[in-house]
Amino acid sequence: MAKEKENKEYVQKTTLIIAIVVSLFIGFIGGSIYSSFKLAADKNVQVTSNASSDNNLTGEQQDNAIKISTEILKLEQYLEKNSKDAEAWTRLGHLFFDSDQVKNAIEAYEKSLAIEPGKTGVITDLGVMYRKNGQPEKAIKAFDQAISIDPSFETARFNKGVVLLHDLNDVPGGIKAWEALVKQNPMAMAPNGESVDALVQRIKKQLK
Repeated sequence: MAKEKENKEYVQKTTLIIAIVVSLFIGFIGGSIYSSFKLAADKNVQVTSNASSDNNLTGEQQDNAIKISTEILKLEQYLEKNSKDAEAWTRLGHLFFDSDQVKNAIEAYEKSLAIEPGKTGVITDLGVMYRKNGQPEKAIKAFDQAISIDPSFETARFNKGVVLLHDLNDVPGGIKAWEALVKQNPMAMAPNGESVDALVQRIKKQLK
């Protein structure tokens, strides 16, 4: 009976932690994305909003959507005759990424990596798309691959923590991923402006 009560309390505590994480990363969960190809030069983890998730597009956003569609068409026509151009497949993947065409982005990134494997940025962006496609396990696998190639690649480490915490409800795994990031860069920052280290300590405190 005591064991059952202990397990119930643990589940409740874990649920609380997940709720805290969800509230902290509502932008990410609501449609924002952590993209390696849009990171700032300071190497801190950044967040980029995906305008296509907003149903009330402004005139500027509509113009941008038309521009992206035109660029996609040009690249697709180019790739019909130059299918071995990995960089072109990557650019096409980025355009699909920006326009929230998740499955098309996955296909383009996979084709790019089939030609030129080992590019951590492309692998990480593929992981983000897997996550948005409801495939968190494949997302984690992609982030781990990027980390194995470049252990200092912060975006993959941070995204791994988010997916473990939010999508897979793996609190210890998420903490471990972020602790590894802090070890690489003690000054790493979360999108809400809080240091990743402070965020980890806050989650740990809630677990006590």
